[in-house]
Amino acid sequence: MIPPNSSLVRYDNPVLVSRNNDKKSPKSTQLKTTPQIPTNGGPVPSAGSGLKAQVPDSKQQQTEEILNTILPPKEWQENNQLWIQQVSSTPATRLDVVNLQEQLDTKLQQRQARETGICPVRRELYSQCFDELIRQVTINCSERGLLLLRVRDEINMTIKAYQTLYESSVAFGMRKALMAEQGKSDMEKRIEELEQEKRDLERQVNELKAKCEAIEKREAERRQVEEKKHSEEIQFLKRTNQQLKQQLEGIISPKK
Repeated sequence: MIPPNSSLVRYDNPVLVSRNNDKKSPKSTQLKTTPQIPTNGGPVPSAGSGLKAQVPDSKQQQTEEILNTILPPKEWQENNQLWIQQVSSTPATRLDVVNLQEQLDTKLQQRQARETGICPVRRELYSQCFDELIRQVTINCSERGLLLLRVRDEINMTIKAYQTLYESSVAFGMRKALMAEQGKSDMEKRIEELEQEKRDLERQVNELKAKCEAIEKREAERRQVEEKKHSEEIQFLKRTNQQLKQQLEGIISPKK
């Protein structure tokens, strides 16, 4: 038989049961048996003493039922056989508590649990230690054990809520990171398009500047030609005027 994984919670020895669960564990069979009347002629116990003997058994059976509800039995199969291991109902002593603390420290070191931060190993071991404390308290006072069970369930619900919140925040962060990455690629593409548009506009500006320079040069040459032509016309007109003036003076002078 291969026992299940070791735990800080104390369990009884494994018991072999059938697949159809017809056989019960020896402990449960013993609890359900009724006391037999002795046949050796001895004194027969009275009704009052019988009730007193059944009260502790009933209380113990109730405690075991509460323990099985708080900490369900372990079940596993091996070689087509079903094994079951119930939680121990033996009261704990001060030495058991000291040993539990030592076992907790040893397992934390052996499994290399982190001292700070989120650590599933440390959480599992402390959860087992808390379950063992609940078991010890429940044996002495079932009401106190049930109250500790509520505390344990509330802690687990809070941890699961924080875990869900953490997972959702991580998923939200991943979505934002992907959106940012996608936005970055779109922005880079847009920047490349704007740079290409800028280069095209700069090329157009250079072409327009070249056209403007060519037009200015052509207009300057044309203006120079026009000015030269205009100057030549003025000079021609001045010479013509001078010649006509001289001719006129020549015509007027002989008459005198």
